[in-house]
Amino acid sequence: MSGEQPVAGSRAARLLGGESFDLHEAIGGWRGFVESSLPGIVFVAAYLVWGGFRIPVIAAAAVMAVLVLLRLIQRTPVVQAVSGAVGVAIGAVWAWRAGDASGYFVPGLWLNAAYLAGILVSMAVRWPVVGIVVGLIRGEGTHWREDRAERRRYQLASAVLAGMFALRLLVQVPLYLAGAVAALGTAKLAMGLPLFALTLWGVWLLARDAGAARETQDPPPTTR
Repeated sequence: MSGEQPVAGSRAARLLGGESFDLHEAIGGWRGFVESSLPGIVFVAAYLVWGGFRIPVIAAAAVMAVLVLLRLIQRTPVVQAVSGAVGVAIGAVWAWRAGDASGYFVPGLWLNAAYLAGILVSMAVRWPVVGIVVGLIRGEGTHWREDRAERRRYQLASAVLAGMFALRLLVQVPLYLAGAVAALGTAKLAMGLPLFALTLWGVWLLARDAGAARETQDPPPTTR
């Protein structure tokens, strides 16, 4: 289930550099939303019905395989589906080796922790990741670092993004430690793309305001 993160990251980068925010694109379109959510829904449903870990893992993997196959048959882009399949496969292997259904969610927890750590480090060294990404996409490089107010906005935007990953860990790690598989699966679904899209919108607003503030402070020279 962690395989959706790289694709979501590339999609977020495109949105952050845009003049407007598209919620539909933020969730990967309705098909992308279904592809990222359905394996998890099936996993939780199978666990509630049969318990254990084998049937839920097999069911989730089978659903993901069907989704990828449909993409191939229809000859539509398979990047998001394949990325999701990789995440499901990693979670399935982890759960199978651990012999515990909760192991299915461990790779996602580690990935969220890695993202959180990376963002916090970027903020600590005053190179907030949102500023780096937006600067590259907009072709502005690192000029934003020369303006204190703009740099502060990018720090705040990065803090909002870090808050999303921290919130996921704060909610999901205790559920994992308690072995509450159904609750953990439900929380992961709710805090997946819906929370990501909402967070990205907030980050986009701050990034947009940062650029607008700099343009206001540094108007282009007029010709005589």
